[in-house]
Amino acid sequence: MNNHPTFLLTRTSSDSLRDKTIVLAVTGSIAAVRTIELARELIRRGASVRAVMSEAAQGIIHPDALHYATGQPVITRITGAVEHVEYCGEDGVADLLLVTPCTANTIGKMALGIDDTLPTTFATTALGCSVPIMVVPAMHGSMYSHPGVLENIEKLKQMRVHILDPVLAEKTAKIASNEDIVLEVERLLGGGSMEGRKVVITGGGTVERIDPIRILTNRSSGRTGIALALEAYRRGADVTLVQPVPPGLPGAGITEVAAESAEDMTRCVLDEIEKGCEMLISSAAVSDYTIEPLNDKIKSGKDGITLTLRPTGKLLQTVRGHYPDLDMIGFKAETNVSRDELLKSARNLMDRYGLVMVVANDVGVSGMGTEDNTVYLLESSGIVTGPVTGNKQVIAGSILDRYLEVSG
Repeated sequence: MNNHPTFLLTRTSSDSLRDKTIVLAVTGSIAAVRTIELARELIRRGASVRAVMSEAAQGIIHPDALHYATGQPVITRITGAVEHVEYCGEDGVADLLLVTPCTANTIGKMALGIDDTLPTTFATTALGCSVPIMVVPAMHGSMYSHPGVLENIEKLKQMRVHILDPVLAEKTAKIASNEDIVLEVERLLGGGSMEGRKVVITGGGTVERIDPIRILTNRSSGRTGIALALEAYRRGADVTLVQPVPPGLPGAGITEVAAESAEDMTRCVLDEIEKGCEMLISSAAVSDYTIEPLNDKIKSGKDGITLTLRPTGKLLQTVRGHYPDLDMIGFKAETNVSRDELLKSARNLMDRYGLVMVVANDVGVSGMGTEDNTVYLLESSGIVTGPVTGNKQVIAGSILDRYLEVSG
């Protein structure tokens, strides 16, 4: 048993990469300094990480740093154990070869089959055995825009190498964030249970304008919508998240649409569904009431004011009217009710709009604006799962697990 302290981090964030072995091949870019924390993030999700370093990379960070970060000795040369075959050859133990940061030099060598560094030796072996490879480029902007480099990247894509595009800023092709890298690794190794499915998700609390300064809203944090979007993306879905303030999520396949009011959200959801959609998950706390907004600020100092509220349209009702066969998951929140009362309210919502599932919780106890939640999952068949308790990612995973079980 390995007692290295790094392994205390295993699965402390999630188990999305449980039992996965990732070879982290580091080349000679200054962005190599980012791989120390990247290795830790992969381990926090359950992965076993084995680092491989080129000679140039060893001039930027010492192998001991990655030894500590991964809990395993770094491969700095090929020995009699033929490590490239052990990990990336036929029947090798690696689930993924992650080349990050990847220089223009290494990209060219991989594309042309040149094998003269440790990362390219592992890449040549992996390409010959169809081991999944992800490349994360990092270089100066002028190098990245070189026609030959771009051509080599296209060659790698044709070889089914996954390329995570750099961030172009300050005349540099900067390495993607660790958050982006981890999410793409989770998606690549996640099994693809939702691959090819287009999912529209609503999240957050809508905002109804009173005047240019004041608003009506609620305490929803939007964490559930974000967790659902990320979880669906990990599983291979094409995801659109509609919420009042886009949070800047990682993941090239997650489209973010800003919709401030209840009316805005309904319109945006209909627009997105019209583009093609298999499922709507309506987790947003949509305002039940709105007001005719004033053009000028209501003057302060008054003894009291009266606001006349009117009901908003129901998003689920509107969507169901336009799309009678669309799979929809709704959310039902109540306060300080019994389990039976909560499930009865959820069943009424399900029957009213023909939902495949309702996620029900008592926000008088927890859930609204919190990190963790406790919910019940009511399916149209009458099956109830729960209580499901945990952080919003755990809840999101349970919702999608049950939906996939029901929908096949």
